[in-house]
Amino acid sequence: MHVERLLIMKNVFIIAEIGNSHEGSVGLAKCFIQEAAKCGVDAVKFQTHLFDCESLPDAPNPPYFKDESRRDYFERTGFSLREWKLLKEFAEKHMRVEFLSSPFSIEAVDLLERVGVRTYKIASGEVNNLPLLIRIARTGKKVLLSSGMSSWDELDESVSTLKDNGCKELILLQCTSEYPCPSEHAGLNILKDMQDRYHIPVGFSDHTLGIAISIAAVCSGAIVIEKHFTLSKSMYGPDARFSVVPEEMKALVENIRSVEKALGNKIDKDANVATLTRMKTIFEKSIVTACDISADTILEEKHLAYKKPGDGVPARMFREILGIKIMNDIPANTKLEWSMIDTARYNK
Repeated sequence: MHVERLLIMKNVFIIAEIGNSHEGSVGLAKCFIQEAAKCGVDAVKFQTHLFDCESLPDAPNPPYFKDESRRDYFERTGFSLREWKLLKEFAEKHMRVEFLSSPFSIEAVDLLERVGVRTYKIASGEVNNLPLLIRIARTGKKVLLSSGMSSWDELDESVSTLKDNGCKELILLQCTSEYPCPSEHAGLNILKDMQDRYHIPVGFSDHTLGIAISIAAVCSGAIVIEKHFTLSKSMYGPDARFSVVPEEMKALVENIRSVEKALGNKIDKDANVATLTRMKTIFEKSIVTACDISADTILEEKHLAYKKPGDGVPARMFREILGIKIMNDIPANTKLEWSMIDTARYNK
């Protein structure tokens, strides 16, 4: 599916990934939602962790976060059903952005069904958790499937599992599970490979620093962009240091919207040039005399110069007047007009 067609289907869907950076505070979570909404994103995304349902007690931490145990972190930053509902209502009714949360267990899906989410984001580490995928697929809701640590064979199985169990709307996200991800590991070429292999829309879950690679992903066909979002890069937690702050997120949204317009608006080259007559006159060059020219002089390249404005004989037509005999004296730095050379031009 071509980029233009994807963009006609809908605007790029931009997700601010808040994760667990809210520190278990509903108030801080609302602040995150509010600031993300001000940036113009389409959705905010959290993570729903139920430690005993997803991890053994001795499950190791990721290498980039050692400050506390996974159990302590997830239990401290978790929300109750009531709190999740409050956050969803605040996001969707007050801030007008969609509320998303990634579930990391079947029980977390059950919880989010009670919250009333409309879309599920499956994290890269859950791609091979086929029972979880089956539970999500059977909700019949839209699914965003991340791919940060999966082979093609694993993705084949996961995509088939989702489709075979009722998922009607699936978007596959290219992702690289490095934190932060070097730009050269972003794998933007895989976006087209995914489109060709699965014939479904694709997106990009971005762990690189800055916003450039997300913008490039849109140019490569992504219709969903997910970017980690923080209020400050010095905030506590595993994600803040490679997240974007509000100023960066706002710039990302503005740049993506500009790229959408450029990709989605086809231009007819000749029709477009026809609207630029005034600019052509100002910036293009006319043929002028490089020196005083006497009557009966046969024009050679040494007699010609090329200067603005472009409302005389166009510089591109210089060959047509070489070899013409000038009938009258012409001072240097005079813009040639067809009236000066027309008679001789046809007798050339």
